[in-house]
Amino acid sequence: MKKQMAPLVEKFLNGKKRLTLLTGAGISAESGIPTFRGPEGFWTFGSKNYHSQEMATYDMFSRYPEEVWRWYLYRMGICKTAEPNAGHRALASLENRLLDRFTLITQNVDGLHIRAGNSLDRTYQIHGNVFFMRCSKECSRKIYPIPSQVSPKKTADIFTDLDRKYLRCPACGEMSRPHVLWFDETYNEEYYKFYSSLKVARETGLLVIVGTAGATNLPNQIAWEVLRSGGLIMDINIMENPFSELAKKSGGVFIKSPSSKALIGFEAIFDTK
Repeated sequence: MKKQMAPLVEKFLNGKKRLTLLTGAGISAESGIPTFRGPEGFWTFGSKNYHSQEMATYDMFSRYPEEVWRWYLYRMGICKTAEPNAGHRALASLENRLLDRFTLITQNVDGLHIRAGNSLDRTYQIHGNVFFMRCSKECSRKIYPIPSQVSPKKTADIFTDLDRKYLRCPACGEMSRPHVLWFDETYNEEYYKFYSSLKVARETGLLVIVGTAGATNLPNQIAWEVLRSGGLIMDINIMENPFSELAKKSGGVFIKSPSSKALIGFEAIFDTK
């Protein structure tokens, strides 16, 4: 595995462009966080089961705001009990080494990269963060931490008066919403670093894609922008996916491996250079 990675690291170090990491659910799955696209993604209320792709929409929030909040507070509880794994820590170590030549773009909303030590300035959370909220009526564009008075939910827990009191916009008093990108919404710069991510892609000498198959739009645009700009791509995943072929097309490699194992090896190569 290191023999496949080392030439790409060498080319990156001999150039002046960025190292960019694009991470998805695979790296967080090793910390025990379900992807929510599988069986764990179903949520029941009333007499019906709803999948995550139904729950995580503005349409569902507009009809059942408290149920959507209850689901996100359940997700928040899972993320809160999870711990960063060795893969997360390897990326924090790489940022400390490379500083402004390093950018981390993550689709994960669990905040584990930040808890592992990556900086907010160099970490683009392009799908938001489950521990934050903002005004559902957009009286301002400000993002607030979810108040400590609001507790994570278990599946049987109800939405309480305390939740109703504190899950409100501090500025106007309207109900807040989770600070996440929903399936029926589009990326923008202010909340989700859309243009910044594409700019970074054009400046990238080596893009390392970890634990994602590119099911959403912006990650695909990032990978193609790197390819068009002459950058190399390394895809790390437990199975082949559309990014694997893109990596080979760029002159890079597909590494079939769990995220942590590959990232530990990747970070170790820099110690020898």
